[in-house]
Amino acid sequence: MPTYVYETIPQFEGEPTKRFELRQSMKDAALTQHPDSGQPIRRIPIGGTGLMGASSTASSSSGGSCGTGCGCH
Repeated sequence: MPTYVYETIPQFEGEPTKRFELRQSMKDAALTQHPDSGQPIRRIPIGGTGLMGASSTASSSSGGSCGTGCGCH
């Protein structure tokens, strides 16, 4: 099961956000309330950009080729 990062949604100006991790099935919907306090929360997208994002980033920073000999230029 993957671990997802959530953060609280501040209800008042100046209130800090709090982040926490939660293991959930990929089939489970994202939570909208903290399981203990009931405070509103949102899931934070964290992770890689995938193959397309990685190759386009590499090609833009190295003049059109990722530099690994893969022929992506």
